[in-house]
Amino acid sequence: MEKSWRVSLGPIEKVPLGQGICYRVEDEGVAVFRARDGMVTAIENRCPHAGGPLSEGIIGNGKVVCPLHGHQFDLKTGAGSAQNESVRTFPAWVEKGILFIEYRPISVELVKL
Repeated sequence: MEKSWRVSLGPIEKVPLGQGICYRVEDEGVAVFRARDGMVTAIENRCPHAGGPLSEGIIGNGKVVCPLHGHQFDLKTGAGSAQNESVRTFPAWVEKGILFIEYRPISVELVKL
């Protein structure tokens, strides 16, 4: 069973319109983006291809472009522009000016030795 919890990230004003910033949640980087229309989205911050900081990428048309190599990731689904490439997404919303995400840690399979 996958556990998740609601995490308060503070005032939405910390995330500039049209940009993203990285928050640390449980030792994991979560990139939160605030589109110019005010919509907020959250994905894991690390690009699976080269480890680039996605929070520093350019956003537009519902996607972020990795600043290291130009791969694109859909901000709603996490799907990447390369085959079999994706990042995790986290539900994000604003309540009374405060930004929240629903955080799910990476599942770890236990292997019997």
